[in-house]
Amino acid sequence: MPAVGASASLGRMEVRLEPWSESALALLRRINTPEMLHHFGEPESEDELLARHRRYLTLPEAGLGRAYVVLLGDEMVGGINYHRHEWQGEEIYETGWSVLPPYQGRGIAAAAGAALIGIVREAARAPGAPRHLHAFTSVDNAPSNALCRRLGFTLVGACDFEYPRGSGRLIHSNDWRLDLGDPSRTSI
Repeated sequence: MPAVGASASLGRMEVRLEPWSESALALLRRINTPEMLHHFGEPESEDELLARHRRYLTLPEAGLGRAYVVLLGDEMVGGINYHRHEWQGEEIYETGWSVLPPYQGRGIAAAAGAALIGIVREAARAPGAPRHLHAFTSVDNAPSNALCRRLGFTLVGACDFEYPRGSGRLIHSNDWRLDLGDPSRTSI
């Protein structure tokens, strides 16, 4: 069974991942702003936000993945998750992350990403589990594309990716892939 939480050191700071909980709804509301979502469209309605929160809470029991709160000390500074789905005929894990503006550019997303990759590598050991982790970043989101490169992902190419899933809205994205069986592919 994969680790429930994880941590990574960032100089003198410790970035921790803790499983998504009811209290994380406040964080999700802070993420659901035009500033945070400008690469993905507009903020979600309250009903859509509550549905997302419920999905994050139920991912583990459905066996599809897990969402985490990114903590710096005791402060919620972002979120990161992974989940299973089919992409181009292959069962994959997908990841996504958000770090609140006051904490961006400090290496927090890189530390959280490295910790998450360790968790997903463990999940990928299960029989029948996906062997690749993908990240779909907007082609014009330079910081997220740089993060994928820094974490050891390989750029597969540009694609049109539906976000949020089921919305019919396509985002022109880069498809980044990480081979979960190659531990040398993660660096920060």
